[in-house]
Amino acid sequence: MEFRDQLNRRFELKKTPERIISLVPSQTELLVDLGLEKQLVGITHFCVHPARLKKTKKRVGGTKKVNFKKVRELEPDIILCNKEENTPEMVVGLEKIAPVHVSDVNDIDSACELVEQYGKIFDCAPFANTLSRSIQNKAEAFKQKVESKDLKKVAYFIWKDPMMVAGKGTFINSMLELNGFENVFKSDRYPETDFQELKSLGPDLIFLSSEPFPFRQEHTKEFDSFAKKVLIVDGEYFSWYGSRLLAAFDYFAQLHQESIR
Repeated sequence: MEFRDQLNRRFELKKTPERIISLVPSQTELLVDLGLEKQLVGITHFCVHPARLKKTKKRVGGTKKVNFKKVRELEPDIILCNKEENTPEMVVGLEKIAPVHVSDVNDIDSACELVEQYGKIFDCAPFANTLSRSIQNKAEAFKQKVESKDLKKVAYFIWKDPMMVAGKGTFINSMLELNGFENVFKSDRYPETDFQELKSLGPDLIFLSSEPFPFRQEHTKEFDSFAKKVLIVDGEYFSWYGSRLLAAFDYFAQLHQESIR
């Protein structure tokens, strides 16, 4: 059977995969929610949802560096990667072990496309297509609710030292836009910044993400003078695509209420 991933890379499978290694946390969660937990044999140290996996699945490394020996020993039928999370060098090395699917998710449409691709690859298309439609419907309903609200300018921080933000072309940016927010950083995908630039951009809101840097409430005081409001936000709802999106829109609705208090 011949398939193509989201980079339009061709790969072949002799049968429906029975042994899967996932090197992307959000994709690991998606596999479980598609009923594929039994087939999942290898994960990363960052695959924390659902929590039980750390006791039942072999961890083969991180998203940027894996133990190829452990991967090989698991004898996977397929390895799941992501263009942003994993490196090109990793993909080349992993392809010597098993077929590799690389995702490329930058918005709701490409997130749903991935869900549907998994449906075909893992022979669970009806369930996957239903999940995809549910995400699309929830996204559209939420978008209609926020369209009439005043546009607020936002800076979304993902790292503290150096200070880094999510910019144009990222999945995070697409979630900000879906929320009716305007990202003040429009150039690079993940640019570094400083307080001088932040002051010049004048955001209404500053979001400090819970991941990958674990911003906490005590960090907000450093940013208080640069926006009307500084909020700690759940980074998983802004950056994890897949089945987590089903709950994301309820979270976003609560965030809007908090941002206008």
